[in-house]
Amino acid sequence: MAILLLEDGTTESDLSAIAHELEPLGIKLRHYDPGTSLLFPELMEQETVTDVEKHHIVGLHNSVFEFLQQENGYLWSDLLNIHPGSPNLETWMATYGSYHTHNAAEAIYLLAGEIIYGFVKPDRTQVQLLITSQDYLHIPAGVEHWCSFSASLHFKVIRYFTTVEGWMPIYTGTHQQFKI
Repeated sequence: MAILLLEDGTTESDLSAIAHELEPLGIKLRHYDPGTSLLFPELMEQETVTDVEKHHIVGLHNSVFEFLQQENGYLWSDLLNIHPGSPNLETWMATYGSYHTHNAAEAIYLLAGEIIYGFVKPDRTQVQLLITSQDYLHIPAGVEHWCSFSASLHFKVIRYFTTVEGWMPIYTGTHQQFKI
C-alpha cells in the first residue's frame, strides 16, 4: 500500500488520509486487487518480458479495468518494464526525475515493484508518495511532479494515455526539498 511523506517528516499510510492530502491537486489514488496478477505470477517475477508477454498482460489487465478507460477517456495503454538492465535507464531517470508537468493526464496501475512520486502542492510545499503493487494513480494535466524508482530499480506498470503524444514532460525548474 501507498505511503505519503510530508515535508515536515511525518508519514501517512492510510489510503483515505493520503487521498485527502492529494485532493487539492486533483490526484486520484486507489488500490485495486482484482487478482489478475495471479493469472501470470511468473511474468511478474521475471526481470524482462517479451513483447508477446507484454501484450498478453496489457490485454488481460484492460479487460478487467475497462471501467478505468471509460471513466477517464484513455485511448491506449502499454506496459513499462523497468529493471537494473533496462536499456536507457539513465535517460528514463533523467527525463522523469526532475519536476515537470504534462499537457495530458498521467495515469498508471502498478503491477509489481515500487515507484516514488513527488508533488508540489498549491501552497508550494512538497510531498512524496511511494506507490506499490496494485496501486492506481491518476495525475491530472498541469500538476507539477517528478517520478523515480525505488532502490530496487524494478517495476512493471500499465501506463494509460489520453493523447497520441503521450506524456511529454514540460520542465518547471522546481527543486526537490527532500527525498524518501
